[in-house]
Formats: sequence, structure tokens, C-alpha cells
Amino acid sequence: MHQIDYFFSVLSPYTYLAGTRLEEIAARHSATINYKPTDVVALFGRTGGTPPKDRHPSRQEYRAQELVRQAKKLDMPFNLKPAHWPTNGAPASYAIIAAIHAGGGDLGKLVHGFLRAVWAEEKDIAQDDVVRACLEEAGFSPSLADSGLLQGAETYAANLEEAANRGVFGAPFYICEGDNRFWGQDRLEDLDLHLAGKL
Repeated sequence: MHQIDYFFSVLSPYTYLAGTRLEEIAARHSATINYKPTDVVALFGRTGGTPPKDRHPSRQEYRAQELVRQAKKLDMPFNLKPAHWPTNGAPASYAIIAAIHAGGGDLGKLVHGFLRAVWAEEKDIAQDDVVRACLEEAGFSPSLADSGLLQGAETYAANLEEAANRGVFGAPFYICEGDNRFWGQDRLEDLDLHLAGKL
């Protein structure tokens, strides 16, 4: 059975634009997804990247154009300048980690719910009521927002270390068996082909 280690940020617009395509690909190939929420800004610092706000204006301008284009191409609602970005991604990430351990819900729906809240719904995913609503909508107990905070913090930090050690430098990032790496929502088709044995 295929395994996909999925490194992502709950604040990444490109992770949002991936939608639920990863889950659809995994289902097609009977693959297991290991969800690994990661502090991508800290990862940039570890891997030679630059946070968007510190990038050269030319890069910022291109990023703005490309995000809008990709959202239109995918027919996804998208706000280039959401009201609550950047915000603290840790509470949502800890909730995802708690949900992984609790089981019983839809992790893909939970991850996308947080991302949609940021990039399409003008919600602050650092707020407790937003975290609880996303958990409940994905079939998890809202009380997970209050549980496993120490474990969440430790796992979140461990995911960052693992990402840096395994060559991850952005989000979304997918690693399959044999250290096959795919970076970006626009590489999901290649991931699909790889799992089918065609790449």
C-alpha cells in the first residue's frame, strides 16, 4: 500500500488551492495519507526561503497574479488579501494533530475546512470558536480544541524538524516511497501518475 507523507501549512494559499484533490488521488490508489501540519514560515528560515512579506516586490506581484489565476482555473472562491492573514496557525494545527490521534472524522475535510476559513470565508483560525466549528463540520468532537495541547506542540515541532531533514521547503509538499518528492498543488497530477506507476 502506498504511503504519502503530506507536509502542509494551515495558512498556505497554495495548500488551500490543492482542495481535496490529494484525498481523491489517495482513494484512487488505496494510499494512506500521513498528515503533517508544519510551520512553513519557520521552515523557510531553515531551508533558505523568504516569507512572502519579505520577498522582492517583483516576486510578490507575480505571486498575487498567480494565486488569482490558479483560483480561477480551479473554480475556487479566493480572497487574495484575507482579513485574518497572517494569523497564528498553531491552534488549528494542534487541533488537526489531536484529530489524527482521536480518529472518527474526515481529516481531509478538516484540513481543507481550516484553509477555506482563511482564504474564502474571512475567518480567523486562531479563534477557539472557528477551530471548534471546523472540527465539528469534519465529524470530530469540538472538545479536541482543548485536548492534547502539549502533544500538539511537540508534534508540530517534530514535523518541522522532519520536514527540514527530508528536503521539504514549502507547502504543500508530498513525499512517497523511495523519497519521491512533489512540491505544490500544481504537482498533484504528477503525484497521481507516480502512484499509477507512470512516472
